[in-house]
Amino acid sequence: MRKGTIVGEEVWKRFRLDDRPTYLQDRLAGVGDRLRNRQGESWRWALNDVSLRAEPGESWAIVGTNGAGKSTLLKIISRVMYQTAGRVELSGRVGALIAVRAGLTPLLTGRENIYLTGSIMGLKRSDVSRRFDEIVAFAELEKAVDRQVKYYSTGMQMRLGFSVAAHLQPDILLVDEVLAVGDATFQQRCLDQIRTVLGEGTTLLFVSHDLAAVEASCTNGIWLQGGEVRTSGPIREVLTAYRGAVEGEAKVRGSIEGLIKVTDVEAVSPDGGLAKTGGQLDVHLTLHSDLPYRAWIYLGVTEGAATPIFLLNPGRETMIEPGETRVTCSMPSLPLPSGKYYVWGGIYKNWTQGDELIGWQPLTEFDVYGPELDAAPRAVVRLASLHVDSNWTID
Repeated sequence: MRKGTIVGEEVWKRFRLDDRPTYLQDRLAGVGDRLRNRQGESWRWALNDVSLRAEPGESWAIVGTNGAGKSTLLKIISRVMYQTAGRVELSGRVGALIAVRAGLTPLLTGRENIYLTGSIMGLKRSDVSRRFDEIVAFAELEKAVDRQVKYYSTGMQMRLGFSVAAHLQPDILLVDEVLAVGDATFQQRCLDQIRTVLGEGTTLLFVSHDLAAVEASCTNGIWLQGGEVRTSGPIREVLTAYRGAVEGEAKVRGSIEGLIKVTDVEAVSPDGGLAKTGGQLDVHLTLHSDLPYRAWIYLGVTEGAATPIFLLNPGRETMIEPGETRVTCSMPSLPLPSGKYYVWGGIYKNWTQGDELIGWQPLTEFDVYGPELDAAPRAVVRLASLHVDSNWTID
């Protein structure tokens, strides 16, 4: 097996349920259950039949909601814990950043931790020394490298942990959500370093809720839900499916209610057909209110989460009279590439920071026909999926 290869086949992992304080009535109920031969489950499965194969130089993202099993899978691959069943094999040196203090000894200084981690990874002291200044400079710890790590802030520990993991020539780099601890500048530097190690042939496994960073760093993805693989494949396809699941509630809402109700909503082109890139999109809302309100209406278009690609409002107050009020928002040139999108909305009394007449929530969904989203360079985070026509002249 070549260095940098990760193979996981039919991986299962279970944990014993935590014991909880019990009262007399709980113990009596337990005795009754045992007499009736009714035993509750004492185990919880965190991973169910998960398989993964990453070849050297590939970049894989693991996405999913909290409790889906992402960090558990990463810890099994890094040998922090072991699977209950299945097979996990990997080849080569592993650099892991799976928790803020993972691999760091609080009583040792930053300098001592760097050399200790290098030794654990199988590097000679001379190899670590050649990269020592680079590691310290990347972590911005020149003035604190000889201080005990227990006196480091959370951000300092995270910077040191990532710098050590990424600079000591790993064949496999495992990165968990801890990058969220860093500021925006350091996060971009981390993405740049990830691009560098990928260029050197390192295999990357990246766990994050930052889907923009995931898409910028990885070419493949796995979506875990409840410990099971929902889908895997090219990262764009995986993220589209994951975002769509987040928006699943939009399909089943019968009415959207607050102090007023949205009784009907649709997002269509003027001819009632499929929306097109660069074409017009009309969003029609029918509102029902028992009282008159002066309101601000906001609409946003998203790929799944509550954070909109762009946000729209009339720029003025809207009078909502008792009974039904129809509101139409027209976008004459839709700047979106092909894909599925969702309309979110919120209505606020008197002004944008006023009381919620309808809280920010999904209203409906629509599909766009047009060109696919252009690929972005690796480690360049694209915050919005927009399609902008452009003309180029090259002399």
